[in-house]
Amino acid sequence: MVRHNNGPIITLEKRTVSFMIGLYCQKKHSMPNGVLCDECADLKHYALQRLTTCRYGEQKSTCERCLKHCYRKDYQQKIKQVMRFSGPRMLLYHPFLAINHLYKNIKQRN
Repeated sequence: MVRHNNGPIITLEKRTVSFMIGLYCQKKHSMPNGVLCDECADLKHYALQRLTTCRYGEQKSTCERCLKHCYRKDYQQKIKQVMRFSGPRMLLYHPFLAINHLYKNIKQRN
């Protein structure tokens, strides 16, 4: 059975990962704001698809804390690279998404 998660938590996760990939592509691949290169567009499509079909749905943790990683190894490496680059910059470019993501990570540690 294929899940189609479209609730508020998944929607916020999609918004966060989309922004991070966009920021990465803009800074690393010199793409104009809002335009993605083919590689980043592919990664974004893959990430959004994984979130839509996430087995945990609205109860999902951040991907970093997930018990069962669903990304293929090649995409897992790509998204880690994007997050390492974009994560620290999120506080400058989109503080709401950054603080929300940090809060969710800290909350799940306890």
